[in-house]
Amino acid sequence: VQLVESGGGLVTAGDSLRLSCAASGRTFSWYGMGWFRQAPGKEREFVASINGGNTYYADSVKGRFTISRDNAKNTVYLQMNSLKPEDTAVYYCARRNFGAVQRGSSYDYWGQGTLVTVSS
Repeated sequence: VQLVESGGGLVTAGDSLRLSCAASGRTFSWYGMGWFRQAPGKEREFVASINGGNTYYADSVKGRFTISRDNAKNTVYLQMNSLKPEDTAVYYCARRNFGAVQRGSSYDYWGQGTLVTVSS
């Protein structure tokens, strides 16, 4: 399984970005997917997850970010609106295998990450 993120970049506070994560393999729809991020000097943190018909968000992004997926395209998206400087991080998508959606250990495959930089 390979996961490839795209869509990161440099934006100004208040702007929007949409991240994409393209997955290889024919079993994409079987698994939940998640987005995590890691800011410079900080630990990786949960951002959002989609599992079946359910979505989950970190409190810090709730109401601003939306996770979605297109199983026909083997792609999961993260629509990020009203971006803030504190959203600056490398964003990773991951495939959920088993366990709590907020835990990184619940995910077995990870992409290489895409950098999002939000200037004030």
